Amino acid sequence: MVTFFMFVFLLNSCHSTLQGEWHSSVVGQNINYTINNPKTPAKDFEGGYATIIYLEHLPLDKIGQNTNKQDIDWLLNQGYRVIELDYKNHPNATAIKINEDIIAINNSIDDGDFCGLTDCSVYQTYVLFEGYRIARNVPYFKDDPTVYNTPKEYTYGDMLNMDIVYPSNPSKKVPVILSFSYSNSYATFNPETGELTDTNKNKRTYLKYTFSGFNDSFLEGLPAHGMAWAIADHPKYCSWDKGKPKGGEPETYKSYQTNPDAAQKVKSAIRMLRVEGEKLGLSTNMGIYGFSRGSTSGSIAIGDKKVPEFENAGFHLGVSDNVQAAALGPGVFDYTQIYNVLNDGDHNLETRCPWAWGDLENNRSLWETMGASYLVESSKTAPVLFFYNQDDEPYYQDQIIHFKAKLDSLNVPNSTLINYGKGHSVPQNYKDLTVLYNFFKTHLK
Repeated sequence: MVTFFMFVFLLNSCHSTLQGEWHSSVVGQNINYTINNPKTPAKDFEGGYATIIYLEHLPLDKIGQNTNKQDIDWLLNQGYRVIELDYKNHPNATAIKINEDIIAINNSIDDGDFCGLTDCSVYQTYVLFEGYRIARNVPYFKDDPTVYNTPKEYTYGDMLNMDIVYPSNPSKKVPVILSFSYSNSYATFNPETGELTDTNKNKRTYLKYTFSGFNDSFLEGLPAHGMAWAIADHPKYCSWDKGKPKGGEPETYKSYQTNPDAAQKVKSAIRMLRVEGEKLGLSTNMGIYGFSRGSTSGSIAIGDKKVPEFENAGFHLGVSDNVQAAALGPGVFDYTQIYNVLNDGDHNLETRCPWAWGDLENNRSLWETMGASYLVESSKTAPVLFFYNQDDEPYYQDQIIHFKAKLDSLNVPNSTLINYGKGHSVPQNYKDLTVLYNFFKTHLK
């Protein structure tokens, strides 16, 4: 909410500056903001301005050793509009508490009015803590259009990308948490022009489907805990309710992904992040955070079983694709379990999986290769924290119960966070977010 908006228009060789006040629920009062506009702005395909909300003067350890001016100038040179929120070291602006403002910021931008601005991108806007920068659109896998075959004009694979948020000039190496988006990026055909368009590329942080749609502040709040984060395009490079095998039925892949394609992409993303992270000064310790379809894809990373067909594609072959911990929300981890209870929320899976893989009874070994459970072989599997609400679709709970039982049988450390909210949602309050952050602090030393 903007309670005061006074234009102080200053021009220099780099950018223009606007100032005013924004109400912070974290500190319980208005705080100052400064809007810095780049000389040459970067925009999304709808004309929205790529924007960084820069949280500064926080009562937290600042790992990035550059001055704020150095990092803000760097962001401006990348074409970002930078909105500084000055907390003036207010004692309330601490780890986890600050997540309340992160949620409010994302919702305001999604609603189309933040600090008097109505043109911030809902696809390319990020909350950064002071001392952090962003490497955006880092390529991690070249897509194969023949896997999902949509649209039919899409014949030359796009590059799947990720964004990495990291401390610049860090005083120490920090671990990184990778998430696979639960918003799908994909190729779009424009019948009016007869050409493929950029309309749905790089859609991994589309606010309505991610941070704002679910009040998900976990990733963007990680810097308050001394960690970096990254978000990658979902492995299914296709509209979530589309996709078909070559020569198969339309919408065969409605609501699910398929291997080896998904596994190859997940492993390539981890290898790319590990290599790029070392260049950026990050440690090699890595965690996975997954929710919904992002949990299904992210779960592929935790197992210790090596399958050559999953390991032989993508970038940096030979680099480790192991992760050290994973927090997994509701997802699908073993497709052979979908018929345990019929009509419990996974009707699309029950109906359509046989279209792709044949009936379960005669093709069980193939079905098994499609889920993360298949890759869990021993106690070398990464520790897991499961989180879910019992009033979510029942099949999610069934998936977690069976996956957890397998981890228990192999003595893989795991725990659960249950009923932190309602329905298909992520942890949002102080107590439950503390559980998530402490889990990664424990396992990513």
